[in-house]
Amino acid sequence: MSWKVKTLEVRKDNWAETRISESDFESDLAPNEVVFEVGRLAITSNNISYAFSGDALAYWQFFPTDEGWGRIPAMGWASVVASNHPDIKMGERVWGFFPYTNYHRILAGKVTSSSFSDVGEHRSIHAPVYCQFDKALANPLYDAPREDQDSLLRGLFMTSWLVEDFLNETDFGAESCLITSASSKTSIALAHSVKTRGKMVSVGITSARNKAFCEGLGCYDQVITYDELETQLPSGAAVVVDMAGSAETLGRIHERYGDALKHSCLIGATHYSEAGSLEGLPGPKPQFFFAPTHVQTRSAELGASILMGMLGKAYFGFRLFCDSWLKVNCAEGEHAAKDAYLAVLNGKLNASTGQLIDM
Repeated sequence: MSWKVKTLEVRKDNWAETRISESDFESDLAPNEVVFEVGRLAITSNNISYAFSGDALAYWQFFPTDEGWGRIPAMGWASVVASNHPDIKMGERVWGFFPYTNYHRILAGKVTSSSFSDVGEHRSIHAPVYCQFDKALANPLYDAPREDQDSLLRGLFMTSWLVEDFLNETDFGAESCLITSASSKTSIALAHSVKTRGKMVSVGITSARNKAFCEGLGCYDQVITYDELETQLPSGAAVVVDMAGSAETLGRIHERYGDALKHSCLIGATHYSEAGSLEGLPGPKPQFFFAPTHVQTRSAELGASILMGMLGKAYFGFRLFCDSWLKVNCAEGEHAAKDAYLAVLNGKLNASTGQLIDM
């Protein structure tokens, strides 16, 4: 048996240029190799952020390909359709990172009752959480009808929850948490986490087009547009979590607050075309948030099982919250997949829609 593999790739220097890479591999697997059949993967602004940080955070090295081209990582579910590892069974349903493809092969190792990992040499530079595949049947929150929702929300919620946990544990003394690109799902997850904690006011910053949508969610205490930054931002000490990646927008926030801005956290790049220098801004120096580092820190403090239990409980509540507004759409096949990717890249997707790709 052989597998015909089709994978969506983008130019590293021009993400709007795409191609479908075609290859095949035989069922004669090397020791410990595993083949996944990959299904419906999320495409959100979170994935665009992986491209934005592809070189800086080595996201392009997750799934190497030809020079000049990149495979954007995506989170979702897949099934083991071939295994040459004695402890990994055919049919195992797993959650993890995959390229936008129909089949994916890894070198498996670090097998436990709940997970295993890609231990290929090219993965050695990455944080363990990025290389891990979680077994569905070992996850108490696994619910097969919610797989699509998980693909869209689970990874980005983890990032947002960890950001909020970091802000709370560091205790910057802020009264407000300013969140740019407020209609993005990562921002919504952060706002939900901030509001659940109840220690800061959550302030969403968005376009005029998406203001009513963000207000209707109920997770933001205040929603303002980018045009209102100089007049409607709250007074007092604040932190900003930047999901937009716009140097101009972040600069205006720093100018507005100066030293009253207690922390400037860089996460996303929904407005990647507005990226630029952040040198010399008043107030704190903007800092990237790297979720695996905080996972390691908090796991050492609390124990990994306690931390994951806290995260799981919070995610369960967020899934229920999303039932009231999130609509799921799936693009099936390579042509539809390209169109869906470009729609997300260019900000054309309705804020209430969660987009999946099935190659």
